[in-house]
Formats: sequence, C-alpha cells, structure tokens
Amino acid sequence: MKPVLDPLDVEFSAIRAQGPGGQNVNKVSCAVHARFDIKASSLPESVKSRLLALHDSRLSQDGVLVLKAQQSRSLEQNKEDALRRLQALVDAAAEVPLVRRPTRPTRGSQLRRLDGKTRSSQVKALRRKITD
Repeated sequence: MKPVLDPLDVEFSAIRAQGPGGQNVNKVSCAVHARFDIKASSLPESVKSRLLALHDSRLSQDGVLVLKAQQSRSLEQNKEDALRRLQALVDAAAEVPLVRRPTRPTRGSQLRRLDGKTRSSQVKALRRKITD
C-alpha cells in the first residue's frame, strides 16, 4: 500500500515565476515553492529514510525537500502540480528495492566468452604483417 501524502505537511509559498506571462509576470506571484519536512512528516519511517537517502539537489541538509512549480499561470494549478510531483517522489520511495543476490556465471556463458575471445584474437592475428 502506497502512503498518501498529507497536504498539511507541505508548506507553500508564492514566488514570482520566470518565463512567459506578459505584464503579469512582474506583478503577480503565481509560482510555488513547496517545502516538505521529511523528518516531521507523518510518513512511515522506512519511506522517510529512503527519501532522506536520495541524492537530490532539492533536498537540504535539514531534510527539507523544496519543489518549485511554475508550469502554469495559476497559483492553484501550480500547487496541485507540486503536490502531484511530491506524491510521485513519495511513491517511488515507498517501493522496497529488490536485493541483488550475486550469482556465478554458468559454464555455457564462460565457454561463450572464451570462444569470443579466441575468435577476436584470431581476427587480430590475421591483421598482422606476415614475416618469414
């Protein structure tokens, strides 16, 4: 079961957006910074630890994830976009990664590898100059 993100855990602040917007872009703050404090959230501990282990430039040293949403000219749509992207991150962190079990190469794969090496060495030997 995927954990559902509580919108009350996310703090929104309106900022000026970059890009198109006409004269409005200089007057209206319609972009959104969504701040999500991972440590203080209501997520399970396993999900929190995987989120904190992310190597992401949006994650601060204090464990606060900051997302910037400015796709739309509407503040509400940008908030929804930020929540959707944050939920996608939480969903990805909720999946338990499979543990890789090391295996030994099969006899057939070893023989195929050695045959390939022999063939390539023969091809290279035929490229050499012939000396008497």
